[in-house]
Amino acid sequence: MEYKLTVTAENDGVRIDKLICDNIETLSRSAASSLADEGRITVNGVSVNKKYKPKSGDEITIDIPEPKELEAEAEDIPLDIVYEDNDLLVVNKCKGMVVHPAPGNYSGTLVNALLYHCKGSLSGINGVLRPGIVHRIDKDTSGLLIVAKNDKAHIGLAEQIKVHSFSREYEAVVYGRLKDDSGTVNAPIGRSKIDRKKMCVTECNSKPAVTHYSVIDSGGGFSHLSLKLETGRTHQIRVHMAYLGHAVAGDPVYGSQKVITELRGQCLHAKKIGFVHPITGEYLSFDSELPDYFKRFLSKNGIS
Repeated sequence: MEYKLTVTAENDGVRIDKLICDNIETLSRSAASSLADEGRITVNGVSVNKKYKPKSGDEITIDIPEPKELEAEAEDIPLDIVYEDNDLLVVNKCKGMVVHPAPGNYSGTLVNALLYHCKGSLSGINGVLRPGIVHRIDKDTSGLLIVAKNDKAHIGLAEQIKVHSFSREYEAVVYGRLKDDSGTVNAPIGRSKIDRKKMCVTECNSKPAVTHYSVIDSGGGFSHLSLKLETGRTHQIRVHMAYLGHAVAGDPVYGSQKVITELRGQCLHAKKIGFVHPITGEYLSFDSELPDYFKRFLSKNGIS
């Protein structure tokens, strides 16, 4: 894959590895440096090293090799399946389970478990490492996730997500007491230029993001919220709540520096999901019980 960039006056004299990292969302600075070391970055047709500082008007070409995909292996891991038919299934994912294999997590994921359970009957649209995965939730977020067993179901579900007719409701515990009992956060989300592993509210290279919230109860320095996603950006609820000054309790990335270790990650649960069955046309909805870790934290802080 080949990317081309024209250096603007704003980026005149910026090191090329940083410039590429700032302008191509999918590339970290270290990845850009490695590409330069391999001779895959040229300026005006000439290979340059990672420390090179191009000038305004220079044409940068980045040659990104196709990723080498590894085959995910089937593993006999118990799953909490709340619904299943020939076209799809709905899983209640436990906290701590990674959705799909990635560097550092090639086993023990939801995909490994699905490959065993479904015996190869999963959609192939997202490749061999994400078979059947239409949408995802973070490792330390628990709750409902829908999986497509064939490409037709996958396409139909993905279209509903695209037009925002796919209903997703979460519950979370956040720090502090909110000023209003309900509200909407309408703030675009993009990748942070300071920390490429994080997302943030920004107008730069961002996408629209809308989260509706309402307070269920407050106490002990926390608030129990119900949240409905209108869009589905990476880390959307976590970013939007931190943006309001009420980060999700236990969130090690966007929350307090003094992390609540007993939660082992953010106190966030994908509680409800609703969609039109992509094959039968029937509307389906599911509601999962709050997990034990969530209920214990509510009880400890005197919140309902």
